[in-house]
Amino acid sequence: MRDLRIGIIGVGVMGADHAERVVRRISGARLVAVSDPDLPRATTLAESLGSSSAPAAGTGDGDAIRVIEDPLALIGNAEVDAVIIASPGFAHAEQLMACLEHGKPVLCEKPLTMDTESSLRVVEAEHKLGRQLIQVGFMRRFDPEYAALKQLLDSGELGRTLLLHNVHRNKTVPESFRSEMIVRDSLVHEVDVARWLFDDEIARITVRAPKPTGLVADGVLDPQLAVFEMASGAIADVEVFVNFQVGYEVRCEAVAEKGSATIGLGVDVLTRRAGHWGGAVPDDYRARFGTAYDIEVQRWVDATARGEIDGPTAWDGYAAAAVCTAGVQSLQEGRPVEVEMARRSEVLG
Repeated sequence: MRDLRIGIIGVGVMGADHAERVVRRISGARLVAVSDPDLPRATTLAESLGSSSAPAAGTGDGDAIRVIEDPLALIGNAEVDAVIIASPGFAHAEQLMACLEHGKPVLCEKPLTMDTESSLRVVEAEHKLGRQLIQVGFMRRFDPEYAALKQLLDSGELGRTLLLHNVHRNKTVPESFRSEMIVRDSLVHEVDVARWLFDDEIARITVRAPKPTGLVADGVLDPQLAVFEMASGAIADVEVFVNFQVGYEVRCEAVAEKGSATIGLGVDVLTRRAGHWGGAVPDDYRARFGTAYDIEVQRWVDATARGEIDGPTAWDGYAAAAVCTAGVQSLQEGRPVEVEMARRSEVLG
């Protein structure tokens, strides 16, 4: 079979990282086109990767990568078999609908869309096609540590899982990263983690904020503390702090009837020198979850070749959007908010 021909929409930090990944580390795929409003950035990336000298991976044989200004034109291009969407969230709904219209498999970075209603429309449109084309980029499911934790909890060795404790800290974020974005763009990962590890829906969410750090703009509530109440009665809590200053840190502890398990401690390399001991804290998510992204994209490519998806679905993206919508309301109103979702059986049959 020929390589899957991939087009990438949005080549900012995440999209450029995916482009380099497809070219250099993913087998069975070839990057053929990119699209971004910043044409010089897209052109520079396409030229640098298209002239790569790594023939064993993707376009590394020197194939030209096209720059297509209009993202909808990229989706409709006959030379593009599948699409990675790494554009801003506000553009996702239109681009996802175009992928469905053209029958193009798509790996969409979170969020699926910016609100519950448009996410549900995407789910319904995909369902009408009679086949799944959308995979959502919740890459933590592919991280070896998270995967091992999931396997342990599912084995029943520790009994029923009762609690999850999560920490999600970034070194810094842009000044444009406002309070609501902390919920929709950061906390959303823990929303998916909780749903996945518990295999259950979040019924109620509470998001509160202490006195904010003095290192953010006026009006930004950072850090935040969220509590998820699962439909089964289990509970998860999350600390999100996106201007932590130290580095990128993600931890998860599951507490069960017969024990607990913790991941993300960063103890794989521990040094002792000059009267100190410790290890390194990465600057951003690409270092911590680089392997997870590699696994995610490779499995997406392999599944697409089989006519399947192998990861979080459009429904998972819709569920996360519903929880985050309730989370923003909780943050604004200072109270628990019930998560309003359509019944899965009524939407998907």
